[in-house]
Amino acid sequence: MEFYVNNEKLDIVLETEKTVGDVLKSFEEECAKNDATTINITLDGKNISAQEFDSIFNQPLKDDTKLELVIITKAEVKNAFEEEKKDCLALSKDLLELPVKLQGGKDKEATTLIARLADFIENFCHVTTLSALFPEIYKKLNIDGKSVNDFFQDFSQILNDFEQAIASKDTVLMGDLAEYEISPRLQSICTTIEGI
Repeated sequence: MEFYVNNEKLDIVLETEKTVGDVLKSFEEECAKNDATTINITLDGKNISAQEFDSIFNQPLKDDTKLELVIITKAEVKNAFEEEKKDCLALSKDLLELPVKLQGGKDKEATTLIARLADFIENFCHVTTLSALFPEIYKKLNIDGKSVNDFFQDFSQILNDFEQAIASKDTVLMGDLAEYEISPRLQSICTTIEGI
C-alpha cells in the first residue's frame, strides 16, 4: 500500500488494519492528538467526496492501494487568519482612498483595489470554512456581535450593491460604499481575527 499525506509519501506499517476505513480511522486518531484533521481523500487516483466516503470504508487494502490525504492543522488555520489580517488591515485603509482614485481618473488602481477586495473575501471565507473543523477557533469568529453567517448575510447585500455600482459605473456610490460600508466592516473582521 502507498500512503501519502500532503503529497509526501510516508512509510507506514500496517498492524491490524485490513480496510481503507481501518487506515483512515487510525490516521484520524493520530491527527486528533496533533490538532489536525483530514480535508481531502484520494483513493487510487479518485477524489472521494463526502457522499462516497461510506462506500470506500470497507474496501480491502491491497498491495497496489494508493491512499492520498490532505490534512490541515489548527496552527495552519491560525496562521492563515494571521495572513488574512495583514491583507484586511491594508485593504480597509486602501478602500478609504477609492473615492479619490475614482474621481482622479485612476481607474486601473481602482480596479486593482476592487480585485484585491474580491480575493480577500474569497480567501477569508475559505479559511473560515476550514476553521469550522476546529470548533474552539470557529466559536471565536463573532464579528460585530454576530456569527460569521449573520455578518456575511448583511455584508453580502452591501457587496451586491457595490457590484451593481461597478456595473453601472456609478463612481459616487462605489466610493461611498467603499468608504462608509465596506472599509468599516473589514476593520471589524480584523478585530475579530486579532481575538483568535
